[in-house]
Amino acid sequence: MSPFETFHHLSHREAAGRLLADGWNVCGVGDWATVWRSPEGTQVARVSPFEPAYEIFVNLCRSLAGHPLLPRIDVDTPLAGGGRLTAMEFLLPVDAAEANGVVERWAAALPDDPISEVRRRAEQLDAEAATSVPFWGGLDHNPGNVMKNASGEVKLVDLFYAAGLEIYRVLLEDPAKIAEAFAADRREHICDIAALARMSAPDELAALRAAAESIA
Repeated sequence: MSPFETFHHLSHREAAGRLLADGWNVCGVGDWATVWRSPEGTQVARVSPFEPAYEIFVNLCRSLAGHPLLPRIDVDTPLAGGGRLTAMEFLLPVDAAEANGVVERWAAALPDDPISEVRRRAEQLDAEAATSVPFWGGLDHNPGNVMKNASGEVKLVDLFYAAGLEIYRVLLEDPAKIAEAFAADRREHICDIAALARMSAPDELAALRAAAESIA
């Protein structure tokens, strides 16, 4: 049995607590998620409290399973309240020159470059998500999304994004639109993402939480 098999019953806090108890350690914090590394170091678990977009990246990896430029996805499961846990192979950062070189390869998309297949499929998924995922942001060409595995093989991660600034602007100005966009059980922890915890003043957090509670 996978250690993650019962995680879909857990909230993001409960999932983080289970990982901590099992010896996992935080190795990264992004805008939407916290990344935990397994005790043996071979695997990471990305845990997000509110996740409108990451499923599309998982779909990309699974539709091109085994592609040399995409990470191995081991587990992907929703969490209670609208979060998501995705477990994959552990990846390391690359230097700026290598990352920029991969971004240039993406832009050139030469026919014999494996990156062209990833780009084609990513653009297909982007077009589909733009019509089905609320507050879809699109493709993210950030060089920081270029990483490598333990063998030094380049991997592309987090190729899509949600329009986070717009989500939280609308939450403050017209909470009903957020209620229309996301079902109640998918936005229970909408105010718990890492970017808000890291950058919001106390009065800003209070206003966001009040807006979220008004549509709970």
